[in-house]
Parts: sequence; structure tokens; C-alpha cells
Amino acid sequence: MTTEIKTPVLPESIADAEVVAWHKQPGDKVVRDENLVDIETDKVVLEVPAPCDGVLTSICEKEGAIVTGQQLLGYIEEGAVAATSNTNEKTAAADRPPVIQMNQDVVIHPSAKKLMQQHGIELRELSGSGKDGRILKEDVLKVINAKQGHATAKEPVSEMTATTASLDAALNVNDRIEKRVPMTRLRARIAERLLEAQHNAAILTTFNEVNMQPVMELRARYKEQFEKEYDVRLGFMSFFVTAAVEALKRFPSVNASIDGDDIVYHGFFDIGVAVSSPRGLVVPIIRDADQLDLAQIERTIRELGQKAQQNALALDEMTGGTFTISNGGVFGSLLSTPILNPPQSGILGMHTIQERPVAENGQVVIRPMMYLAHSYDHRIIDGKEAVQFLLTIKELLEDPARMLIGV
Repeated sequence: MTTEIKTPVLPESIADAEVVAWHKQPGDKVVRDENLVDIETDKVVLEVPAPCDGVLTSICEKEGAIVTGQQLLGYIEEGAVAATSNTNEKTAAADRPPVIQMNQDVVIHPSAKKLMQQHGIELRELSGSGKDGRILKEDVLKVINAKQGHATAKEPVSEMTATTASLDAALNVNDRIEKRVPMTRLRARIAERLLEAQHNAAILTTFNEVNMQPVMELRARYKEQFEKEYDVRLGFMSFFVTAAVEALKRFPSVNASIDGDDIVYHGFFDIGVAVSSPRGLVVPIIRDADQLDLAQIERTIRELGQKAQQNALALDEMTGGTFTISNGGVFGSLLSTPILNPPQSGILGMHTIQERPVAENGQVVIRPMMYLAHSYDHRIIDGKEAVQFLLTIKELLEDPARMLIGV
């Protein structure tokens, strides 16, 4: 019985996806629910599991193909047994071209690589004579001649070969290497959304700075007890999420978005947290952040961060969101102007903590200071509201007790 392998149903906001990697090849045995192929949308990587036990008989869409929801990817012969006879293995091995193990740290000139593939030369047999140990065509020819027994390291090669080898060596030394790779769908989508935000919104940014000493002292005092009690570390992000939610309650327009000619005021607080992942920048969502305490926020951020690093975020964990927080400070950013995440109307930028001299009560003191940036859509948020929103966050962080009593 033949069973079809199809792409999963894609959400309405996603038109298509790209086949990134097949984990099985025709003739391989597969087990039900085993991951067969990864497909990448502009938001996440989806795994397509095997619908049954059997053997993968054919692949309809190869890696790099663009597919839509419920499109046919391949076939499985249910209950079939993969061929494993020695005769078949030997025949297949004889038909296969020699496999060359390439070390990514060694640069191999294209003409040298072609010769290696033609003659089955392994990288371990070669000694690079080019700049920085690069493998030249001449190096491969020496090994080929030595194997054939009609040349030695001291014997000259033909005039044409010597000229070609010299030319390759000269090109290899003087060439400036370029590498062209296509954008991933996620990177292309990020670029599209950034341009969309700049073209379709009136973005302004207001700045302030916050004295982080009260929060840092609070963390230092309770971090061990907090971690022991809740099995999660007490970080800065939970304070910022809590402060942002309180400020959003006081300034509803910052938590709103534009839909056509309407302003949509959201009565919930889904906070996006920008996270760097192997595939690029992603923004998983902390749902109903106003209903979570510090420990729950930290636990949610940790879980979402781990999923982002493993490319395991689900679509519903990345869609929606009413406000975003981006922490460029973890990379050392001192100041920036974050770009809106459409259709949201506001984003808060955190930056690195740096000791700076500040004036307190007529005295110059050294304090751990952080610059804050609030980018906002001026179409629905007035400058006064944007400034007061950021000032509220500053005041809450400089006196964390205010977040507990709501003043």
C-alpha cells in the first residue's frame, strides 16, 4: 500500500514554504512519526513526520523547492522492507563516485577540487603549497603523478601543466574570495517587514536613561533564594517586562495598533521579546504578561529562548504580540533606535549597563546606567505620551517597590 507524504496545513498568513532538508532518501526504511523532511516558512521550520512504517520510495519535491499547504512531497510503501543485500550494496558502492572528505578550514582551488573528484584523491593525501596552506592544482597533480609511478616531486611536468599550475597559483594568491548564498526565508521576511515598518509608519524615537542600581541590589540580595525557590535565575528582563506592562496600562495607545482607518486598543498584554537564533532574529511572545509574576516571566523567557536556539518555536508562539522589548545590551550596544514590529505601535530598546558619573542631591556619583529607547508610531501616539511612557518605565525600575504596590 502506497501512502502519500504531504506538507502540513499552513496558516492563512503563510503562503508557501521551502524544502530545506530531507533526512531520508529513496530506499531508506522509515518509522511512523519519524522526521522525514524539514520545510522552512518565513517564521519557523516545520518537521514533516512519516505517516506510517515502511520504505521511502520516491521524493517529489527536492531540497530548495517551494511548496504550499498539503502539497505532495513523496511516497512511502507501507510495510515494505529496505533492500540490504551485500550484492546490492557492492553494486551501489561501485556506481557511486568517490567521496572526498573536505575540511572546511582548508581552502581548495576549484581546479584542484575538480581533479580531486575525478581521481578520488583524499584531502589527507595533500599538502597545500598555496597561501595559508591552500590546495592548488599543482599539489593534486603531484599526488596523481606519484600514484601513477611516472613522476616524482623533483621531475618536471609538461609545459602546459606547469603553465596552468603557475597561473592557478597566481590567481589563488591574488584573488579576493567571494561567497554568494541565497537569503533564508526568515531573513527575507525580516528584511521585508523592516522595510514595511519604515514605509508604512511614522517612526520616532525618544530616549531616557535609568539608574539600574536599585534593581541590581535587589537581584544581588535575593537571587540565590529566588533560584532555589523557583528553579530559574532572576534576570533583568522580568523587571523590564513587568515595568512595561504597568506603563502600557497607563498609556493604552502604546499597546494599540492601526487596522486600516481604525485604531485597535488591545485589552491584553502580549509582550514580544526579540531573541537571536541560528536562523536570525525571532520574536517569541509572552502571552498575558500582566498575569505573570517575575518567576513565571523568567521561566517563560528561558523556555522560549531554548526553543529559539533549537529552531523549535511553534507558529502560535511567534504570532500576535502587542508590544516588543529588544535587548541589544547583551551584545554591547550602548544606544540604538529600534524599528517597530508591525502592526505594533511601540518597541522598547534596552542597552548595555555602563558605570557613568551622574548628579544626585548635588553630588557627582558613579552609578550603573542604561540608556532606554522607545520607538513609536507617531500616527497614533503623541510625543507627550511616548515620553511619559518611557519616563514611567524609568521611575518603576529605579524604585522597584512601586511595581508591587502599583503606584
